[in-house]
Amino acid sequence: MATVRVRYIVNDVKAAIVFYSDHLGFKLDDLDAIVNVLRKAGARFRNNIVTGVGGKQIILEDPSGNPIELFQPIIPKARLK
Repeated sequence: MATVRVRYIVNDVKAAIVFYSDHLGFKLDDLDAIVNVLRKAGARFRNNIVTGVGGKQIILEDPSGNPIELFQPIIPKARLK
């Protein structure tokens, strides 16, 4: 299964990027492509991809049914740098 990007609410975006990217190996992914891979692998989603002002999101369920929001920014101000 492919790695996905998960959006977290954080106090310091730059520190969070370093922590998750450099220390945990998280990488940027294309949301549409990742959703297709996850669907083929049998993942359950609570909705289809929703596109809003700042980005696209979809709610994935983990094996215990916990919701996980996958998010991809679509405007420069929402992008993590």
